[in-house]
Amino acid sequence: MSEQAGRLYGVGLGPGDPELVTIKAVRLIAQADVIAYHSARHGRSIARSIAEPYLPGGQIEEQLVYPVTTESTDHPGGYAGAMADFYSEAARRLAVHLDAGRDVVLLAEGDPLFFSSYMHMHKRLAGRFETYIVPGVTSVSAASAAAGTPLVEGDEVLTVLPGTLPPDVLAERLASTDAAAIMKVSRGFAGIQTALRQAGRLGDAIYVERASTPGERTAPAADVDPAGVPYMGIVIVPGPVAAAGPTIHSTASETATTPFEPVGAPTAGAGRVDVVGLGPAGRDWLTPQASKVLSAAEHIVGYGPYVDRVPANSRQQRHSSDNKVESERAEFALDLARRGARVAVVSSGDPGVFAMASAVIEVATQPEYSDVDVRIVPGLTAAQAVASQVGAPLGHDFCILSLSDRLKPWSVVAQRLEAAAGADLVIALYNPASKTRRQQISDTKDLLLKYRDPQTPVVIGRAVGSPEQQISVVTLAELDPHEIDMRCLLIIGSSQTRAVPGPDGRPRVFTPRRYPS
Repeated sequence: MSEQAGRLYGVGLGPGDPELVTIKAVRLIAQADVIAYHSARHGRSIARSIAEPYLPGGQIEEQLVYPVTTESTDHPGGYAGAMADFYSEAARRLAVHLDAGRDVVLLAEGDPLFFSSYMHMHKRLAGRFETYIVPGVTSVSAASAAAGTPLVEGDEVLTVLPGTLPPDVLAERLASTDAAAIMKVSRGFAGIQTALRQAGRLGDAIYVERASTPGERTAPAADVDPAGVPYMGIVIVPGPVAAAGPTIHSTASETATTPFEPVGAPTAGAGRVDVVGLGPAGRDWLTPQASKVLSAAEHIVGYGPYVDRVPANSRQQRHSSDNKVESERAEFALDLARRGARVAVVSSGDPGVFAMASAVIEVATQPEYSDVDVRIVPGLTAAQAVASQVGAPLGHDFCILSLSDRLKPWSVVAQRLEAAAGADLVIALYNPASKTRRQQISDTKDLLLKYRDPQTPVVIGRAVGSPEQQISVVTLAELDPHEIDMRCLLIIGSSQTRAVPGPDGRPRVFTPRRYPS
C-alpha cells in the first residue's frame, strides 16, 4: 500500500431524506477530492440527489452507471457476468484516483455494508487502499419509523430477507422468525404476497414506499398492486410483542427534496469513439445518456469551448483544438480508439446537425479504421432549444439550413433557401453571420421577402441556454442583419406561423399542425 495513495470512504447517506445524513458524512463529502456514485442508465442517481445539498462544487465526480438493472443483457456471462465486469471496471476507475493520491468518497444509499453496491467496490479495493466506512440509517429503520411501528421488543428475533427468494423458501423463513424486513421487493412482489399468505403473516405485513422522502407511502401489504411497486420499497412484519404496544405517531415524511428512481451503470469494453451531443448549453440540457458516456470516457476530444463544458476529471485526458480541423480531430480520436481507448468526441447541440458526427463517420470509412466502433449520442439541437423559448414555431414541416459558405458555395445555399421558401417551410437558420460573413444574412432576407409576407414572424435566439440568452420575435421586414452574429439562430415562419401575445406580454409563436386545403 503506497504512502501516497488516497483513501477510500464508503459513506452511508441514509434512506433518502438529506436531513438523515450524518454529520461525519457531510464533513467527508465536503473534503473529498472525488465523489463517486452509482446510477442507472437514465443518469439519475439516488445517492447523488441525497448528497447534493452538501456538495461544495469543484470536486471530481465519477458516475458509475450500471449496464443493466432489471432488463435482460446479451453479455456472454448473463446478468452476473455483466455486473462482475462492471464492478471490476468501476473499481479500476476509482483506483486511478486513489493511486494518484486523491481521496474518494463513494456514496451509498442507506448503509454501505447493508445490501449496497459499495460492498462490491470494498471487496475489490480494500486490500490495496486505506478504507473507512461511515454507517448510515438503513431503510429498515426508516420503514419502521414511517409505519410508526416498532419491529421487535424484548427477546424477539428480527430477520432481514431478500424478496428475490423463491416464495416457498421465503414463506419458510417468515414462519420461523418473530419479525422480518423484506428487501428487494419491486420485481417479485406478487411472490412475496404469496409467501406472506402461506406463512400466515400477510395480515401483519406493512408495505413502505420511498421511506423518509416526499413520496413516502405506507399501506397494508395485502392491498398493494404488485405492478406499481418501485425499487425503493420494503415490507416490514413486526413481531407480535412489539406490534401489541401503543401506536407511535410518525413524522418521518416531513422531509427531503427530490423524487427518486431506481439506480444502475456500464462496463467499458474495447476501444471506441462516442460522438456526443452536449446540447445547446448547460447541464440541464445534457441528456442522461450523454452524461453516462462522458463519465466513462478516458479521452475527451473536441473544439476548445465545447471541451471546456465537460466537467474536469483528472482520470481523463482532454484534447482541445480549433474549429476548422474537424477531419484531423476525427482521425486523432479514431487513432486513440484503435489503440484501445474509450474516446468521447464532443459537439454542441446534436452531433449529427452541422457537427462532428459526419466528420468522424467519414474518416472512419477509411480502411485503417474499419474495425473501430463508432457510436453517436444525440443531443438537444439549438433549433429545438430556441423554439422552446417562444412556443412551437416548428410545429409543422420545417427545414434546417446553414448559411455558412465555408464548406459549400453560396450559390448552393441560395438555391436551397429559395426551394425551402417556395415550399412554404418554416426555416431554421444556423451560422447566419460572422465577423467576416455579413452579406449572406442580408441576401437571405431579400430572397425570403420574395416568397414571404413582410409580417412573417422571425424568432432570433442568441446564446440560448446560457446566462447571456436573448430571445426576440420580429417580423421579416423588421429583421436587422446588423444585429445577427454567430451566436444567433433564426427561425423564419411559414405562411401559417402566428405570433400572439402571451400572458406575460411576450409573444408566443406557433405553426399549426393543420395546413389549409
